[in-house]
Parts: sequence; C-alpha cells; structure tokens
Amino acid sequence: MLTNYVYKLRHNQTQSSKMSAWIDMLRSQYNWNLNDRITQYNQQFIQGDYCCIKTKAEASPLTCFVSKSGATGNPWKDSKFDKEGKARNPRRSAADIQITALPELKIARPWYAQIDATVLQQNVKRLDTAYKNFFDGRGFPKFKNRSNFTSFTYAMGVKIKGNKIYLPKLGWMRFYNSRSIPDGFTIKACTVRKRQNSWYVSVRIENTSVPDYSPKSLGSNPKVIGCDLGITKLVHLSDGYQIENPKFLTNKKAKRTLKIRQRRVSCKVKGSKKRKKAAIRVGRFYQKVSDKRQAYQWKTANKIVSRNVDVIAIEDLNISGMMRRCKAKSDGKTGRFLKNGQSRKKGLNRAISDASWGDLGLKIEYLAAKQGKIVIKVNPKHSSQECRSCGHIDKSNRDGEKFICLECGYHEHADIGAAKTIRDRALKIVRGDSAKLGVTNLNAQKISPRSTSKRGEFGNPSNRDIKNAIS
Repeated sequence: MLTNYVYKLRHNQTQSSKMSAWIDMLRSQYNWNLNDRITQYNQQFIQGDYCCIKTKAEASPLTCFVSKSGATGNPWKDSKFDKEGKARNPRRSAADIQITALPELKIARPWYAQIDATVLQQNVKRLDTAYKNFFDGRGFPKFKNRSNFTSFTYAMGVKIKGNKIYLPKLGWMRFYNSRSIPDGFTIKACTVRKRQNSWYVSVRIENTSVPDYSPKSLGSNPKVIGCDLGITKLVHLSDGYQIENPKFLTNKKAKRTLKIRQRRVSCKVKGSKKRKKAAIRVGRFYQKVSDKRQAYQWKTANKIVSRNVDVIAIEDLNISGMMRRCKAKSDGKTGRFLKNGQSRKKGLNRAISDASWGDLGLKIEYLAAKQGKIVIKVNPKHSSQECRSCGHIDKSNRDGEKFICLECGYHEHADIGAAKTIRDRALKIVRGDSAKLGVTNLNAQKISPRSTSKRGEFGNPSNRDIKNAIS
C-alpha cells in the first residue's frame, strides 16, 4: 500500500531562506537541462550531421556545448554483462547523461554543492517525466518560472521522529503532526512545496504487508447512481438529492474582496516592498479560497460515495474545451472584428473554474477505490436534452432547469433527469451493452498518486479489475 501524508512545516528563518535559494537554483537547472535537450534535438535531427552550415563541421564539444550523439555528453558507457554472459545495451538515456554530469555542474557552479544530491537527481527525473507525458499525448515541456516551480523532492535520507522531520542539508525542523504515520510504513520519498503562507512537506509512505484495495463483486443486479455536475447546484444525483455550490471565488463578497486587494497592488510602485506585500495578500486570499474548496469537495465526495451503491457514474467532461475562447469573427468588407460572445462567456468560464469539477471527480474516484466501489465515466452528450419517456432529443426540450419534451409532453427537473440518463448509460455498460452506445472513455480509470491532490494514494481499479468484478 502506497499513500501520501501532507504536513505544514515549522521552519526557522535560516531554513526558509535556504529552501528559497534551492528553488531558484533548481529552476535554473531545470531550464538549462530543457534547453540542452532542445538544442541537441535541433542539431541532431533538424540540422543533420553538421553544426555549422558554412564550415560543415560535425557537432562536437569543440564546436558547441552539446554532443552530436547525446543530450549533454558521451551517450556510451562500458558494457556490462548479465548472469548469462550477454552484453547489455550500453547506450544511456538523456536523463542518465544529465545525472552523470552533476559532479561537473558542482565543480563549475560551487553553490550547487549545498543542495542534496538526490534533490538534483530528482529534478532531472522531473524533466524526464515531462518528456514521457509529452510522448503520451500531453503538451511539450515548458520553461519554468517562479509561479509554476515551487517544489523539490528527496529520494532518501528523510527521517521522522514525533513532530520533527530531518531533511538532508537542511537539518531537523518541526512540523504540525496533524495525523501520525501508522506503524509498519516506511518513507519512500518526500516533496517540499512552498505556498503563500508557509512551506509544506508531502511524505510518501509504503507498507507492502497491507493489501491494496480491490473492487467488490457487483453481482447480477448492481446498484448504480448517476451524478450530473452543474453550476447552480454543484452535483445532481439520480435519486433526486442535490448538493449546493457555495461558489467560494465567484460570490459577491469574494469578488469584492479580491477587487479591493488587486486594486491595492496596482496602486503601489512597481518593484517596491509595499507592492510585494500587497501581492502576497492577494496570494493568501487565493490560497484561503482553495483550502475552503478542497475541504468542501472532500465532504461532497464523502456524501456521494457513502451511499448504498456499487457503481458511481460521473460525466466525462472536456473541461478545457468548455473553457476555450470563442472563435474570432470578422467583417468581410471592413475587416473589423465582430462580437463573438467572449465577454459573456468569461463569467461562465470563471464559474466552471470555481466549481473545479475535475478535482471533485478525482476525489470521488479516490474514496470509491478505498471502499471497493467502481467509478465509471460516461459521455454526457445530450443527457439533458434527451426525453426519458420517448427518447426524443431536441435542444428546445430544456428551458433552464425545466425539461418539457416537445414530442410527448414528459416533464421533470432537467439536471436530475440528466443524472438518471447517466445512470442508465452506466448500467448498460456494467451489463455489457456498451457497444450499443456511441460513447467513449466509459470504463473506470486508474488515477496516479500525483493526481489525487492532497491525498496521494493510488486510484480506482483498472479495466481488468472491472471485468473480474462483473464476472
């Protein structure tokens, strides 16, 4: 069993200054390594075997700082032999080459010697993970700045005794022991993260003797509940229960407070200490809103998962697509831009961001996995426009929260009816009739420890586990 515990550190001024300096140096190392890989790719695959078009000289350490055959140096190492006497592949990856070059970095830049060696290595692996995500279909790795690079990771050497934690090269420091680590768990890794009010540490612990969570057997007649996400109400359940949306960032009081604090920042002189203090107050306000939202979502997820059901069906929403900007419209004669509704859509985008449907879905998956329940993501296409009586689909069937079928006159609450439709689609999937539905991504997905917000435990069962539970 693998899980994460998050604590707030009680550091002194010296330790805080040292960790802030580490963040700046690690960000510089990350950006340099990323630029090194990009330059190596351009020289090797775009420019070909030549570093300079005029001289046609091959890329080498004498003509440029990147080797032709590797990311930062010689990609070949001495061949090793396995037990059977066969030679292993001596070629190294870009991450191995950059990790091997760390001693040279400490000689050229002596101030990097104050950072723990495992922290520097994990920083290179962090870039390698970003490249793997890119090859899996995500975006290309970007250069980091102060706003999106605020953490570093230890791989070993961390110790915990009571309410004190030892971090290599930083020493012992106290932390708020909100929940003690259970007996039998060992520390696998540790991530230190800077937030607006303090530093936090996320400790990854593991106990191989504790079995992983496994889904329960569904049987022939499983109980399914459907969830429809919204803005007026955060969640509508298929049994008629509705959960309120407090709108922590978009309510009247929060918008006024944010407006005042942002105005105070703009009134201060750029680069002054007072402007930095005012900006910190804005950041702390955002953090307070985020903490409230996290706490409320955990309570909401508990309400949904604690119900007497076997399967939980949620919407598979393309949130980034819903928040995408409207396409620009221009007049063919004058060339001027026409109104495209983006000013009105801006408020809707803020409401969607404040609801944070994606994080809520991850929390539901996490809690459902702990109780052995299955979460199925269903395509919500036309779920609120389809009549549950005759099956007629029309955009005019829905008027706000009212649903009245223009074909047969059937009427009910639009969002609760959509939740029932999602429940029925999930029930067909469980019974093996998913081929009749034109929907995708319907099976439960396994979530990684990184995607479970504050609780880094593994996620929902895989597709194989679902098939085993159904059979």
